Amino acid sequence: MGISLGLVGLGSFGSAFADLFMSHPLVDRIALCDREPERMTAFATKPSWQAKLRASDLYPSLDAICESDVDALVIITQPWLHAPQAIQALQAGKHVYSAVPVISIPDADEILTWCDRLVRTVEATGLHYMLGETTYYRPQAMYCRRRAQTGDFGNFVYSEGEYFHDVDCACNLREVQRMRLASKAGDEWRAVQETYRQRGVKSGPMHYPTHSTSGPISVMDAHPVKVCAWGYANRDEDPYFADSAFSNETALFQMSNGATMRICEYREIGHPGREIFRVYGTDGSFENDTWTDALSTTSLSVEDMRNPLPDEVARAFSAAAGDSFYGGHGGSHAHLVHEFVDAIAHDRIPAINVWEAVRYMAAGAMAHKSALRDGEILTIPDWGDAPAG
Repeated sequence: MGISLGLVGLGSFGSAFADLFMSHPLVDRIALCDREPERMTAFATKPSWQAKLRASDLYPSLDAICESDVDALVIITQPWLHAPQAIQALQAGKHVYSAVPVISIPDADEILTWCDRLVRTVEATGLHYMLGETTYYRPQAMYCRRRAQTGDFGNFVYSEGEYFHDVDCACNLREVQRMRLASKAGDEWRAVQETYRQRGVKSGPMHYPTHSTSGPISVMDAHPVKVCAWGYANRDEDPYFADSAFSNETALFQMSNGATMRICEYREIGHPGREIFRVYGTDGSFENDTWTDALSTTSLSVEDMRNPLPDEVARAFSAAAGDSFYGGHGGSHAHLVHEFVDAIAHDRIPAINVWEAVRYMAAGAMAHKSALRDGEILTIPDWGDAPAG
C-alpha cells in the first residue's frame, strides 16, 4: 500500500526533488504547498503529474497543508525555518522529511534548543523524521558503511571531512542568498536577523555543518563527545560575511569510539569546491575513492561504491527524470527520496533519523561556540541512539 505525500517548498532546490517524489512507486498521491502559487502551477500542469495530483491538493501555506490528510510532508524551505516547520508538521500528525540542516540561525544555543525540541517531538508523537543530508548517500559514504559493517576498517583511528564552498565558486553563495531573501520568507527573515544583530550574535559556517560531519559520523557509527575549534575571519570587509564571526572554521573532535575527527567548513577558500570525507582504521582506510590497507590499494568507480536502487524504483525515476535521475550532490537525491518513502510506507525508522540528524548539527553548533572562545575544549550534548526495531 502506498502513501500520500505533500511537498512544501518548490524553489530551485525543492523543484529538483519534485519529480522523484512524485514518481516513486510507493507514492499514490501527492500534494503541493508554496507561498508563491506559480511554483505549484509549474508542476500541477505537467501531464505526468495528473494521475497523482488532485486539483484540491494545492495549498498556500504550511498551516493549510498541515490540516490535510496526507501522511507525510517533505519540507524544503529556507534553513532558518526547518526545525519549527518540522515540529509543526509532526504535531499535526505528519511524518517529516526536512532539507538540511536541522536549522541554521546565528545563535548556537538556540540551535541546540531546537535540536532538543525536535527529538522530544518525535518521541512524543511516535512519528518519523528524516534529514535529507546528501553526503550520507554519496557513493563514497555508502561504500564505507558497507566496509564498516563487515569490520574491514578494524578499529577506527582518524577521520576527516570538509565542505569547501567558496562564496564566489560555481554555486555562487551571493546569488543563493539573494534568491533566499527575494521571497515572503526572506522578508520575514530580515526582521528576525536584525534582532540577532542588535544582540551582537554572529553566525559561522559551522552552523551549516552536515555536509562535512555526516560522512565520518555515519561511517564510524559514533558521535562527537568533545570539540575544540578555531575560526578564520574575513579580512577585507566583504559584506557577505558581515553577520558571520568567521568565514572559515576548523574543528577537532574526540569521538565516542576513541577516534579523532577533523572537520573543515570553509566559505572563503581558493578552491573549486569539495564535499567529501576520509576515514582511517587499524586494518583498512578510505580516501580519494580508494580503499587501501597495509599491502594493497584499490581504486573504485562510482558504480563500485554506490548501492543499487530497487529495479522498479530506478525505472520509475528514469521515466520521470531521465537517465540522470540520481540527481545532484554526488547522485544522492534519488537515494534520499527512496529511503524516506520506503521508510514511511513500511513504518520503519529512516536511516537519517532525528537522533542521527542532531548529532551532525550539535557537532557544528558546539564547534562554533569553541571557535568563539579561541579553541576552548567543550563537551557536545547527545540525545542517544534511535530506538531499536
